[in-house]
This record gives sequence, structure tokens and C-alpha cells, in this order.
Amino acid sequence: MSGATPWLLPASGARLGHAGALAWLAGADAVLLGERHDRAADHRWQVHVAAGLAAHRPIVMGFEMFPARLDPVLADWVGGGLSEGDFLARADWSTVWGFPAELYLPLFRFCREMGVAMVGLNCRRDLVREVGAGGWESVPDDAREGLTPARPSPPAYRRFIYDLTGGARPGRVATSPEDPAFDRFVRAQEVWDRAFATRIHAAAGRPGAPLVVGIIGLGHLLWGGGVPWQLADLGLRDVRVAIPSAPDDPPPEVGMADAICTLPPGVEPAGA
Repeated sequence: MSGATPWLLPASGARLGHAGALAWLAGADAVLLGERHDRAADHRWQVHVAAGLAAHRPIVMGFEMFPARLDPVLADWVGGGLSEGDFLARADWSTVWGFPAELYLPLFRFCREMGVAMVGLNCRRDLVREVGAGGWESVPDDAREGLTPARPSPPAYRRFIYDLTGGARPGRVATSPEDPAFDRFVRAQEVWDRAFATRIHAAAGRPGAPLVVGIIGLGHLLWGGGVPWQLADLGLRDVRVAIPSAPDDPPPEVGMADAICTLPPGVEPAGA
């Protein structure tokens, strides 16, 4: 971590050291650790934060990278019943995710070595496509994987994902975040958000009320929408979003996330 006070709480402007930030995060019902999927430094940071949180209280870790149907495979891995190769094969890694496993193995090894339960947060891709195309009412109840309709996203989150996907670029049909032509994409995004939130909410209700640590892409977490927004609708409101920030990243803004940790210079850019 960079410097004595690498953590910023944008809402208050407070600067915290690593120990203070981890103590503050550990008081939540869930902590969502954002990432750029292809940046190794983000995943190293996630391991450091997860280890610190586990020193405060029992944790369960939820992963966007795995659909919930793979929970038995995750349990076998944590229980020591699988080699790394067998784990990745049984988890169908190259199909369900596709980013290099080496980026994520430190997180998976941490869970196995520390006996931290892992849960899959994702859903089947066809559900996302079906709801995007026709809305929740187009999907039979028995095909919804136990999910409920998503709470409509707030305007700041719609703008964030609109800009994230290219904004008002030439040739794009949707000319603004409010354009009904953007609704299909938002509906699809909300299926993922709702799925992740539903699994996190269930994990938070396990015996002993563990802290749920979510490993999730930034696009599902920022600007008050996404997974935290859906969790609040499900009744889990003390949720804190923490993200890493490299020196070349855009400067943090109020409302972006609850806590931002500055990584040291020399961090490799996404895609490196």
C-alpha cells in the first residue's frame, strides 16, 4: 500500500491508514471489492484486503467469476479435494469466465488455505439475454434461478454504465442514458446486479452472520447503483464498496465508492 494513509473515504474526505480502513470496512454486512478484471494489481489488493478483513471476523467470499450452480465445486476446492487443474476444469473456467486463471488463483488459494467458504454470484448468460430482450415477465418463474425482478437503477448509475460503454458515440442508437433505446442494455446489466446481490444476501444470512466479501467488477458497483442498490432493495443496507486506484486512474469523485485505496506507483495498467 502506498504511504501511511493510502485510503480515502470520498464522502467525508477522511484519509485512513490500512488498519483503520480495514477496521471500518469490517463493521459492514458486506464489503464489495471492485476490480478491473485484467489488472493483476487489483487482485493482489483484493487478497490483502480480504486477509485483513478475515482477521477482524469470519468471512465468506462471493465471486462474480462463478455461477451459483458451481457452489459444490467451490466447496470441494476449499475442502482440499481438488488439485488446481481439476478445480479449473470442473469449474469450466475458460467458458464461464475466460480471463487468465493466474490473475485469480491467489484469491482462490487464500480461500483454500484459510478455510474461507466461496460462493458463486453469477447466473446463466441466457437469463441475462432473455430479460434484456423482453423483461422479467418474458421469463417463466422456474427459469429465473430464484431471482426477483431488479429494482430500477438510479440515474447516476445509468449514466455511469452509459459512459462506460462508449457514451454518445457515432452510430449508437441510444443518444443519452435516459433514452429508452438504452433500456435493454440496462435491463441486462440489472440481471447481473440482482443475481450478485441475491447470492450475497443469502450468504450474509449464514450462521454466525459472516461478513460477505464480494469480488466483483467495477462496472457493477459504482455511483450508488448496481449490486449495492439491489442489496438495499433486498434489505441488506450496510454495504461498503471499496476500490483500488492506480496513479494513472482518473481522480476519485464523491459518490463514486465508499472507500478508495491508492496503489503504489509502478502498478501495471489494465490489459498489460
